[in-house]
Amino acid sequence: MKRLAVYCGSSFGASEAYKDGAIQLGKELAKRNITLVYGGSSNGLMGAVADTVLHEGGQVIGVIPKVLVDREISHTGLTELYTVDTMHERKAKMAELADGFVVLPGGTGTLEEFFEVFTWGQIGLHQKPCGLLNIEHYYDPLIHLFDHMIEQQFLQAKFRAMLLAEEKPDILIERFYHYVAPPIKTWKQEDGSHAS
Repeated sequence: MKRLAVYCGSSFGASEAYKDGAIQLGKELAKRNITLVYGGSSNGLMGAVADTVLHEGGQVIGVIPKVLVDREISHTGLTELYTVDTMHERKAKMAELADGFVVLPGGTGTLEEFFEVFTWGQIGLHQKPCGLLNIEHYYDPLIHLFDHMIEQQFLQAKFRAMLLAEEKPDILIERFYHYVAPPIKTWKQEDGSHAS
């Protein structure tokens, strides 16, 4: 576990606890000598986690699309900053660089990034852990939605188990070390028939 991608808001949100959680995560990454891979912004929770890792002597890699360099205000003090052409390239580069994915509170962009890497794990494009840092129970509604997906038979339990959620960054990262990816999603049985 050398690098973790972190997805989170470019604002601080309504609770000071979100920023505190981002700072705790940054300290934990630096303490464990894990490089932060993130969206390259100096704003909000994105900036807080990056600044903390750097302040604690850790390494930070940012990936930002040209269209957001000025709007999100790219961080100028990073270990390394990739400027890419599109959002698709940003996500692909972050996924390529990372050994796992941590999601802090954020909005639709954060969720879109999370769901993409989660889905990639479902279909076997990677075997990397995906975890929610559930600060102040921010992601409880999303966790309940996953359970609803199982009840309504749109999600298999083995893939629900891919969703690691913890309130404390040290506990979440420890779970990452022991993560085992489930068998990949398929609609065919070994005999060639279709799964139900």
